[in-house]
Amino acid sequence: MVQVLGKLPANVNERVLCSFASFDDAGIYKLSKDLALVQTIDFFTPVVDDPWVYGAVAAANSLSDIYAMGGKPLTALSIAAFPPQGDFTILEQIMAGGIEKLKEAEVHLLGGHTIQDKEMKFGYAITGTIHPQRIVTNSVARVGELLILTKPLGIGIITTGIKLQKASSEAIKRVSEVMMELNRRASQIMLRYGVSAATDVTGFGLLGHCCEMAAASNISLELYFPEIPVIPDAWELAKERVFAGGLLANRSFFGERVKLAPSLKEEEGALLFDPQTSGGLLIASPRKGADRMVSELRRSGIEAKIIGRVIEKKRKEIYVRDESLT
Repeated sequence: MVQVLGKLPANVNERVLCSFASFDDAGIYKLSKDLALVQTIDFFTPVVDDPWVYGAVAAANSLSDIYAMGGKPLTALSIAAFPPQGDFTILEQIMAGGIEKLKEAEVHLLGGHTIQDKEMKFGYAITGTIHPQRIVTNSVARVGELLILTKPLGIGIITTGIKLQKASSEAIKRVSEVMMELNRRASQIMLRYGVSAATDVTGFGLLGHCCEMAAASNISLELYFPEIPVIPDAWELAKERVFAGGLLANRSFFGERVKLAPSLKEEEGALLFDPQTSGGLLIASPRKGADRMVSELRRSGIEAKIIGRVIEKKRKEIYVRDESLT
């Protein structure tokens, strides 16, 4: 998709503040000096067997782009593809899970559209508001800032394990909890600390989204592997090479832009390229206040950690060290 978007004509309009051209998490259209619309859309095939959980994850995932940019989501339109001979009680449960998560986010479902398709898909288009001068983008990370991650990695590996019937019931329960967790509270907290650069970690994996931030900000990032949180159940599956197709694609596309510490094992490197569904926020925070922000996030029940720092631009965009951040 990156190759396709790069060939499309630029969307030049003074009211368009963010679009596909900037590779930000959502599009933003200015309505007035103090009000703008922020819009995004996302849908995907099932990542868990429980239809209610699938619907809730789809909602949390769609809302995440708005939260990553510091916006407030207001309304949703559902998008569903469902087999014509399918059991419609399953679709009902999917939509019920989504509505419950939207309700938690105080977002109103206005309607939607459903088509027939042999492969099930579900998601939402989300519209919200944001102040034009308070937009959080991925393009203004500054040298010296610290990187904070608000959810553990390993989602793609565990959901692949579910498809292959290799994931334990404990792993399924934990990954479902992580994916259903809204990034709402994390977004609210980061805004209070004056953060200006962030993104959410989704299909490109941690390293892919780090590459996007580094390229957009014209800097490099240094990550410290021992600091990066991982869902414990993902380790054994990673050692068995239970990798999603997206993981291999991410490694192929972003690998040349990354320098991994030679001491990292294959499963450790794989977790960094693992595509996440409804992953956490990656926040570039001024050093002053970063520890206090992490403490507040953790008091709110968010598994946040400082995982790296922003450095001057070097030959590679990302450097992963096999040592702790000091």
